[in-house]
Amino acid sequence: MTKPHLFEPITIRDLTIDNRIWLSPMCQYSCFDGDGVATDWHLAHLGSFAIGGFGLLIAEASAVRPDGRITPHDTGIWNDEQVAAWRRITDFVHAQDSAIGIQLAHAGRKASNHSPFDPRTGTVSVAEGGWSTVAPSAIAFEGFDPPRELTEPEIAELVGEFAEAARRADSAGFDVVEIHAAHGYLFHQFYSPLSNVRTDGYGGDFAGRTRLLIETVDAVRDVWPDEKPLFVRISATDWTDGGWTVADSVELATVLGEHGVDLVDVSSGGNVLADIPIGPGYQVAAAETIRRDAKIATAAVGLITEPAQAETIVSTGLADAVLLARAALREPGWPLRAAHTLGLHPDDAPYRPQYRRGAWRR
Repeated sequence: MTKPHLFEPITIRDLTIDNRIWLSPMCQYSCFDGDGVATDWHLAHLGSFAIGGFGLLIAEASAVRPDGRITPHDTGIWNDEQVAAWRRITDFVHAQDSAIGIQLAHAGRKASNHSPFDPRTGTVSVAEGGWSTVAPSAIAFEGFDPPRELTEPEIAELVGEFAEAARRADSAGFDVVEIHAAHGYLFHQFYSPLSNVRTDGYGGDFAGRTRLLIETVDAVRDVWPDEKPLFVRISATDWTDGGWTVADSVELATVLGEHGVDLVDVSSGGNVLADIPIGPGYQVAAAETIRRDAKIATAAVGLITEPAQAETIVSTGLADAVLLARAALREPGWPLRAAHTLGLHPDDAPYRPQYRRGAWRR
């Protein structure tokens, strides 16, 4: 039979990824010492997906500075101890023939949040280990403390911190860097008119509101090895009148491509509370539009749960790859089931030698 498109390799710059089934970055909130250092949990968590056959894993949103974390229990990549912990994980993933990336992040006004393991919501107080937050404008996310507006010198400092984090990601052995510019975190806060009312060069029109992201992309691309891919995750729409739109995302993706971004990871929402029409593959249409109109590779994410559904997305050109999140948590070997379901011969399926017996029915 013809090999399913999901299991065709894809080459981006000098990186060849064995298949189009990728792991979406998912925060684990499991650095319980508050030091941002990845733990045995992260090794087991990410390692299970490498064993399960995912072609590319993207590690969770990892802050470029301590006060950029979503919660006090998030991973970071701002010091050498964190690099060493990540290196242990990337070495294991590579030994399973998977590629691995990391998502560089700053949460802006949504930082210093309680983890989902805590029944409390909103901003963690300074007395409890939290911190004051920053944003493009002093506009609070609903239920959170008001942030402080960033100054231009602070913005310039942030750009440098993202570049330094990319250097560390290379030292840690990551194959891909993804800049997190979605879900209402700092870059999304800047480019959405709902959260950015600045009147200086980082606000106002489209060029001003996207300036920080473009400057950061340039700084990261300057230090990130030329042979390694650079991704950006965006929220394609705010799902709110007067907010960011898919048309804006096409324009942004076009500019990102001109500045050395290789793939846009297309999600949506998160910057304001909105009525989002969630359903199977509900963000795929945005990925298709951006891929077609901006002429850049995209990955689709969001309620992609079944092998036939994922195969259709890739085979019909709606996106170049699919990213799984909740479905992957339920089933770390999802690519192996997809191979079986789609009729891929076991010799071509992503079984690790120790799991090879699982390829055959008895």
